[in-house]
Amino acid sequence: MLIIDAHLDMAMNAVEWNRDYTCSVQELREREIEKNLTDKRDRGKGTVSLPDLRRGKVGLVVATQLARVTQRGSAFDGWYSPAQAWAMTQAQLAWYQAMVDLGEMTQITNAVELNAHIALWENLSIPDDTKPVGFILSLEGADSLVNLSYLEKAYGYGLRALGPAWYGSGRYASGTGTTDGLTTAGKDLLREMDGLGMILDATHLTDKGFDEALAIFKGTIWASHHNCRTLVPHQRQLSDEQILRLAERGAVIGGALDAWMLAPGFLQRQSDPREFGVTMSTLVEHWDHICQLTGNSLHVAFGTDLDGMFGREQSPYDLNTIADLQLYQNLLRERGYKAEDIENIFHKNWLRCMRQTLQNNILK
Repeated sequence: MLIIDAHLDMAMNAVEWNRDYTCSVQELREREIEKNLTDKRDRGKGTVSLPDLRRGKVGLVVATQLARVTQRGSAFDGWYSPAQAWAMTQAQLAWYQAMVDLGEMTQITNAVELNAHIALWENLSIPDDTKPVGFILSLEGADSLVNLSYLEKAYGYGLRALGPAWYGSGRYASGTGTTDGLTTAGKDLLREMDGLGMILDATHLTDKGFDEALAIFKGTIWASHHNCRTLVPHQRQLSDEQILRLAERGAVIGGALDAWMLAPGFLQRQSDPREFGVTMSTLVEHWDHICQLTGNSLHVAFGTDLDGMFGREQSPYDLNTIADLQLYQNLLRERGYKAEDIENIFHKNWLRCMRQTLQNNILK
């Protein structure tokens, strides 16, 4: 069954982790092990590649640009100026464009392109391993926008979704680990996004920022990679009230496979998923909580965040590569979910959100 994954940091891995995503996951792991790389905790433990996306019929993804600006003395790494951060996002963009030129990926910017790409992936007469992986471009954290005029530049090269916040304090919004909300520039940013018909990603917003954003932004909203605060108490997760408010706006919430977001007490970069019993089925608990809360299966989907600065050491221990997402068909059936519900979760919910916005973007 076709899968849409609404959050993958592909270009970050290609540019900063030096991973050739045209190789299989196994090849990528072997290369990093052979070179004895230790600069990143997840070396030799990656889970994503273009061949493995095709093998798992993950035909469309929301792919990110990502570069934070950090102040002197901050606990978070990042670039020391917006211009440097912008330059990094342009390097990431160049990688996506190279993948398009090579036929490995195809960029989706409007409904015509979206519908054609879905038709391609639903055409069973064409082998999946010959199809390009489609991507909608998203910006995670808005720090790299030097000023608001850069939003229109980014929209021009195909940026269609944007999350103003990431970890720590940002130029446009405070994020995970902080309590402040949107800055004045951040509020203006949301209004500009509305005018362009972009998608607001509520991921990483603080509770204050979440309230402010929903009050200002009138267009399509989603939460690309979020789980439930009721099951894993942490500010990074969505509260039941936030889930219901998102559902009222027709939003979809992408379930993340980062183990610290799946099990209470799990410590980032320290705990072992086996010790906490984090399996692929643990995500179903979060999906099911949202489905029971909203009364339907219309607001959950995949937003795995795999290879999002972690690998197998911080993923469900029974997941080998992203191709294993197909196993969720059986996991959901075992929980009593019907075929229609599974189709919603695998791709139909994201398609509804995407079409709602991209239908107005006829031209690039």
